[in-house]
Amino acid sequence: QFWFTDHMTQLFDIKQHFSKCLGDYIAAVENQTYLLKRVLQGLDSISGSSEDPEKFISKPLTAYKLVRQLRDAGTVIEEITEKNMPEVVSDCSTGLDLNALKSQARVLPSDTDLEGIALAILRLQDLYKIEPKKMSGMDGTLALDPDEMFHIAVIAYQNQQFQSATLWIQETLRKLDEGVDAVVTKQEVLHLLESVPFQSWNLPIALRHLLPTDFMDLKTLLQTFSHTFSFPPKSLKESMKGQNGIHPSISPSDFSALSHSWHWEYEALCRGEGVKMTPQRERKLACRYTTGGGNPQLMYAPAKEEEEWDQPLILRYHDVLSISEMEVIKTLSRPKLDRAKVSDPATGRMVSMARVSKSAWLSEDESPVVAHANRRIAAITGLDMKSAEELQVANYGIGGQYEPHYDSMPTNNSLFELQGERIATVLVYITDVEVGGATVFPNIGAALQPKRGSAVVWFNLLKSGEGDARTLHAACPVFVGSKWVANKWIHSRGQEFRRKCSLSMFD
Repeated sequence: QFWFTDHMTQLFDIKQHFSKCLGDYIAAVENQTYLLKRVLQGLDSISGSSEDPEKFISKPLTAYKLVRQLRDAGTVIEEITEKNMPEVVSDCSTGLDLNALKSQARVLPSDTDLEGIALAILRLQDLYKIEPKKMSGMDGTLALDPDEMFHIAVIAYQNQQFQSATLWIQETLRKLDEGVDAVVTKQEVLHLLESVPFQSWNLPIALRHLLPTDFMDLKTLLQTFSHTFSFPPKSLKESMKGQNGIHPSISPSDFSALSHSWHWEYEALCRGEGVKMTPQRERKLACRYTTGGGNPQLMYAPAKEEEEWDQPLILRYHDVLSISEMEVIKTLSRPKLDRAKVSDPATGRMVSMARVSKSAWLSEDESPVVAHANRRIAAITGLDMKSAEELQVANYGIGGQYEPHYDSMPTNNSLFELQGERIATVLVYITDVEVGGATVFPNIGAALQPKRGSAVVWFNLLKSGEGDARTLHAACPVFVGSKWVANKWIHSRGQEFRRKCSLSMFD
C-alpha cells in the first residue's frame, strides 16, 4: 500500500515520528548507561586488598567512601529499573540481568547507613581532636572529594555540631579552590556556612572565600556583612587579626566547643592524657605465673598474670585464648550480631548512642571452644560460673564506643534479684586495635590498651557488697581497626566462700 503517493507521504510523517521516538529512547539508554558507568568507575576507584578487607576498611574515611559509593550504586539501580530499561544487560556466564542487580541493591547501604558512618567520623573528630585535613592525610586513607566532605558538613550541621560543620566546610572550600571536580558549588557551600550560628571561628573562613585578595576597606567590609552575619563590629575587627593581619584560618586546636564537661576525664584518657599512675606506684606492680591457689587446670600451664592497676586491683591475664579459638568465637558470633542494647530505667530505651557496637550471646552448647573459654575464666578468677551470664561477644567498628558506665545493674532487674549483682567483669580482647579502642576508668585515671588474646579482670563490688565507684569504665571509640571483645559477667550469688565478705566498707 506504500506504493501510492498519498501513502508515501504518510510514511514520511511516520518516519519523522519514529526517528524522534528512537532518538529519545537512545538518549534515555545512553543516560542510563552513563549513570551506570559512573557508578562502576566510583566502585573501581576503591581498590583494596581482597585478602584482608577488614584492615582495608578500618580507616574511617575509607569506610565512608565505600559506603557512599555502594549507596549511590543502589540508588542508580533502583532509578533505572523503575524506568523499564531492557532487562538483560549482560550475557555473561552468571546470567546477570537487571533484576538480579536490583535484588542485590536491596542489601546495599542506605542513607541511614551513610549517615551513621558520617556521625562516627564526627565522634572521632570530637573526641580525638583531629581536624579533617589530618584525618584525610592518614596512611592508606582514600581521599574524599568535595561532595563527600560537604555531606559530612551537612550531617554535622543537622546534628548541631556547628564547629565540626565549619571545619568540614573549610576543607570542602579548600578542595574546590584546588580545582577538584564536584557537583556542589562554592555558592552552596558558603550558603551552608551562612546558616551556621555565628562564632568567631567561622567568619574568617567566609571572608577568605567571599572577598577578593586585595579587599582592605574595613568600613565597606562591615557594611557588606552586617546583614549576613549577626555580630558586633568589634567581633569582626578581632576576628580579622590573624596571619598577615587578614583572612586567618581556623586554628586546629580550637575545639573547645566540642567538649562535654561531664566526661572530659574519659575523653582525655582516650587520647592518652591524664593517666594517673605514678612511677612510684608503677614500680610496685608485678607480673607472675600463677596456679590460682593450686587449681588443677593451671598446675601444668600456669596463667600469665600482670598487675595493670593497684587501687582497685585490675589484673591482665595473657594468652587466655588461642588465635584459632578466637576465630571460632568470631565465626559463631557473626550471624547473631545485633545492635548492642543499653537498658535505661528512666526512659526504657534499649538502643542508645552511649553504646555503639553489635553484640551476640554464646552458650556452651554451641561449641566446645565456648565451654573451654568459660572453664579458663573460672580457673583464673577462682569464681563459681553457675551464676555467670553467657559469653557476650561485641564488635566495635569505626567510631564504636561505650560511654562511661558501671557493670552493676538496677535492682529491679529479675536476673540480678536472683543471682545478685555483677561481682566481677572479665573482658577478653579478641583483636588488637591499631588506633583507639582503649578501656578507660575515668575515676582513677587508668587506661588499658587492647591486646589480642588477653583478659582483663576487675571486681565491681567491694568486699562489703557495696558497689565500687572506682570501677566506672568506658570503651573508647575505635579510630582505626575493628575491635572484638568477649565479656563474662560473674554474679555474686555462690561466691560467698570464694571471695569472702569484709566488715570494712573500704575493702
